[in-house]
Parts: sequence; structure tokens; C-alpha cells
Amino acid sequence: MAFGTAVITPRWLYVLAAATPEEFGDPVIWDETLEHFDPLQVQEGDVVGIGVHTGNALRGYEVGRLARERGAWVVYGGIHSTLYPEEILERGSAHVAVKGDGDQIWAKAIRDCVKGSPERIYEGGRVPPEHFLPARWDLLPKGAYMWASVQTVRGCPKHCSFCSVWRTDGQKPRQRTSDVVIDEIVQLRRLGFRFIALADDNFYPVSFTDIKLAERQGNAEKVANYHAIREERYELMARLADLPGDMNFFTQITMEAAEDLEFLAAMKKARIRGALVGVEAVTPEGLKEVYKDFNYAGEELVQRLQAFRDNGVHVLGSFIFGLASDRQITFEATQALARRAKLTFAQFVMLTPFPGTVDFDKWEKGFGGNPPMVEGIPITRYWLIPAHKRPKMFMPHPTMSSEELRQRTQGVWDEFYSFKAIWERSSCTPNLRARLAFIFISKLYRQMYASTGIATDSARRSKANNWARWLAKPTQKLFQAKPMPELQAPARRPKQQPQLSNDPLRVIS
Repeated sequence: MAFGTAVITPRWLYVLAAATPEEFGDPVIWDETLEHFDPLQVQEGDVVGIGVHTGNALRGYEVGRLARERGAWVVYGGIHSTLYPEEILERGSAHVAVKGDGDQIWAKAIRDCVKGSPERIYEGGRVPPEHFLPARWDLLPKGAYMWASVQTVRGCPKHCSFCSVWRTDGQKPRQRTSDVVIDEIVQLRRLGFRFIALADDNFYPVSFTDIKLAERQGNAEKVANYHAIREERYELMARLADLPGDMNFFTQITMEAAEDLEFLAAMKKARIRGALVGVEAVTPEGLKEVYKDFNYAGEELVQRLQAFRDNGVHVLGSFIFGLASDRQITFEATQALARRAKLTFAQFVMLTPFPGTVDFDKWEKGFGGNPPMVEGIPITRYWLIPAHKRPKMFMPHPTMSSEELRQRTQGVWDEFYSFKAIWERSSCTPNLRARLAFIFISKLYRQMYASTGIATDSARRSKANNWARWLAKPTQKLFQAKPMPELQAPARRPKQQPQLSNDPLRVIS
């Protein structure tokens, strides 16, 4: 769905622009969040790169077919291409499927296409952090995005059952140095962006638990590496603090960071105002189901979430409904916990078996090679089913029907994002302009991620899309800032690595 305005810059498009060899000139970038792809812009002999994830694979295949009909070379990348290269080639009219990171392999794929002899599948692998490319932000369309995005680390050391990141991006954190991150952020502030998403798999790549485990194993090399990663994190945050005071940062982080008060204090100084925290479930049984028993439940969970807020970091809590241990009371309990923990934002998603995850593997094997069919397509390839015919739930629940789960999930969204609830939460903002921005972004978030994704009624989805389109433009204007073309990057400020204490909630500087 194209809204004409988008919330966050799609960084990967601009990284691939940087990876495009200079002899081919500047690439044309098309973000369908802003505007639908126009095949008439494609000429014979062009190389068209298409990035797809599971959710937009069907639309991606349509674009690929249109581009190939125009005589273009069609190259696919992204997580879905990494997982299903043969499907990409078969259904997307692709000449090429790229697996893994595109920072380095994209240039080879283009050159091979231009020579007329591309390989079917290219292995991009996991690029080491010193070879991550900075994005070509000079190609951004003016006034199209509310927030910019910068990546500081790839990979996540956890192994949550519903997440594919640790399988596709690896469990070993690949972290960029603060120099290259700050340079990108400065470039974006020069363009007028003051809200930056640190679009990482996990901004807290090394926890106290990780270090202590390595110490117990006697692995001195791993311990030293962990401390080096943490030291670079602290240096990055110290330099963020030296940037203009109107800048605000947001990221994604695990609950373990709530135990690390020194780290939270550094986040506060760096003006990292918010973080998506995967809560997932509010009971020990639910956390065990998703392999996330390093999280907390009950009152301990409330305390950990409040620790973020006490240190100036507002939480976007992410919850999953549809776990086998869920009951009708789970929805009310989740809603009550979100209120008690004073979450600033929240998202409530229905359990979906995404390719590349442990959950998907179990679900697919459960059919014994004979899955039910929808429109002639096996349910285990649900992303190929037209969206209006695609089921909303795929994993049967022991006590609730799919429709009941959907309605109860929608009800939690409706309650959390009611105007009254949003108005009460907006009191956390410092002034009227910020309060208006908070209200608009809350309503926009709810329309884009709840009504358009959960509703089954086409009229309701259409209405939600119209509301989102209407809200997007005024919201974008509230986030605009005056460009600072003369801004320079702050110098390095080495910070001594804090030493661990016996109490995991305390550190000694």
C-alpha cells in the first residue's frame, strides 16, 4: 500500500545504491511505500533489483514479471531470496537470486548481467563489519520520510523460536565502528533529519550473562572480544550525546539491558529516547514456548520495563498472541501489564510461523508432507496465497478459534490506542508540538499495523488505509527539522569500559 509518505527510510535500498558500480551512474530507487512501481520507466537492458521479505514476496514477484516483460535483467535479494532462491527464480521471473548480504555481491551481479552471463544464484554471505557500506543518503527524495535509519550492528546472540535473524544474520554480533555510524548520522542531520532509528537486530549485543558464561568457559579471547564490543557501544553513545541537542534516537533491544543500569544511563545521555523491546508473553509458560525464558514475567517484568522508562528510554513493547498457553484471560492480563509498566507504545501480533524460524520448521513438519491447500497453494507457502484469501492464523490453538484470537487481538489494539489512552500517554512529551506528534504517530502506527494487518473485512482495511494516508502527511511535517549543512562529526571520546560487579543490577565505573 502506497501512502505517499513513509515513517522510516528503507536503508537497504540506499546501501545497494552505494554498492552500485560508478560506471553505471546513479541508480533509480523505487520505494512502493511512497509510490507504486511504474513498469513504463523500465527500458530494455536495465538491471532491476527487487528486495523481498516473506510479507511482500507476492507483490515482488509481480514487479519482477513486469520488469522482465520490459526486457530488463531481474535480480532479487532480501531475506526471502536468501531462504527460497529457487522459488524466486521460478515465480518471480528472476534471472538472479542473491542470498545473504548485498554490500559486496551486488556489484558482481550487475556486471554479470550487463555482460549477459549472470549466475542463477549468488552467495553474498555475512559481510564482516569493516565491509558494511554506508548508505547513499544523497539520493533520498526530499520530504518523503519522517525518520531516517542507520545500522550499527547485524546479528543477534539470542535464539528466539519466532525469529529468523539469528539464523540468517548470525548469532555473532557484527558491529560497525562509531566513526562510520556517526558520519552517516551527521549526513542525515545535514539533510534535516533529527529522528534517527538505529535499525539493529539488537542494540545490546553483549550482556552480563554472555560475559560471565565466557568467563566460566575460560574463553579469554571471547571475553576480550565481548569487552571490545561493549567499549565500542559506549563510545558510540558518548558521541551521539555530542550531536545537536534536537536529535532523538530509537532502537531495538532485549530485556536484559534493563539489568545494566550503566548502559541505560549511557542511552539516556545519548538521547536514545525509545526502544522496541520484545516482551512476547507475560507468563513463564509463554516465554518458555518461544525460547525466551531469559525474559521476566509478572511483577519482575513490570519492574524491568519501568527501569527503561526511569532512565528516559520509552518502550515500544512487542507482544505475541496465539501461543498454546494463552487463554482468554491472557489478553486482559497483557493489557493490564502494558498499563502498569507505563509502556509508551505497544504492538500486539498474532503468532505467525515465518520462514527461517524454529516455529516454521515445527509447523511445516507437523503436516507430514501433506499440508492443506488454499487456491491450489499449500498452506505452508501461505505468502503465495492472495492477501484477501490468506488466513490470518496458521497454527491451531487448543482452546480458541482463529477468529476469536483475531477479534481479541484487535480488541487489545483498539483499547491501547483509544484516543483517551493515547492522550494520557502523550503527557510524557515536553511540549505541545511534541504532544501532537505523539498523538499523530500513535494513530498512524495503529492504522498501519493493526487495522490493515489484522482486519478481515475489506471495507475496514480500505478505511484504515485511507486514514493512514491522511495521517501520514501532517505527521511527517511535525518531524521535519531545519537542515544543518555545516554540521561536523564530533571527535572520538574514548570511554573506560565499566567493570562488572557481583550485583547484576550495578556496575562500577
